[in-house]
Amino acid sequence: MGESYLVLGTGQLGSELVELLRGEREKGKDVVYTYHGSDPFGFGQQLDVTNFELLEDLVIKASPDVIINSVAMTNVDACESDRARALKVNAEAVKHVARAARVVGSYLVHVSTDYVFDGTKGLYREDEEPNPINYYGLTKLLGEAYALSYDDSLVVRTSGVFRDKGFPSFVIRQLRQGRAVKAYAGFYSPISARKLAEAILALAELRKTGIINVAGERVSRYQLAVEVAKAFGLDPSPVTEVKEVEGWVAKRPYDSSLDISRARALLNFDFYSLKENLRHAVV
Repeated sequence: MGESYLVLGTGQLGSELVELLRGEREKGKDVVYTYHGSDPFGFGQQLDVTNFELLEDLVIKASPDVIINSVAMTNVDACESDRARALKVNAEAVKHVARAARVVGSYLVHVSTDYVFDGTKGLYREDEEPNPINYYGLTKLLGEAYALSYDDSLVVRTSGVFRDKGFPSFVIRQLRQGRAVKAYAGFYSPISARKLAEAILALAELRKTGIINVAGERVSRYQLAVEVAKAFGLDPSPVTEVKEVEGWVAKRPYDSSLDISRARALLNFDFYSLKENLRHAVV
């Protein structure tokens, strides 16, 4: 029996989700998606998720088996300066998605972040106490609470998602142009949008609920930049580690890496190794 999916948002992750689901149409999987700026596939529905009435209306009319919310305001500094929009996109919109999901009985997957933690210890488990140190992290934590208020929901916490955007792609572009790369001192668990999308779809089939960490291996940004250089045949010597990045407004957690033991036990494929994830960096 086929299943219908509604993918909210077609940024890096949403686009990969739609692409994978389109490839499974012969298995009876049907996908509807929304976009905000331009339509990457040509058959989506334009939506600003801060128009809550339209958002709920779309979910109820689509009445999908599965909703995956990949919409987020992820620019950490922009969230600090435009707090009203950050709250609407990252938190309040989730409340309305969950409310509509409850009406039509959809299973909801909501994507969250490692930035709900303060970064003082690293390798955070799902059951550890969040303590965000910037407004982005706070709004995402509120979004988690709204998603989890609905029983049939899964919150997927992830870290440093990349595809054509994100740190690895930035490193490749900089080094190819012979420019310096300043890597912020600290650790996280970067994952490609492709491997994250594959993991989310596998977890959706299992209908897991609660919170699950889906991310890559713990790595410093400096070490990541060096590994990116090696993987793409580039000289890593312009890479340096810095304790502050000029222009940043919001605080960043020092070590926001995630413990992915639970996801590794549930999923029987490599979604986490740095080598596998770097294969999916797009420049």
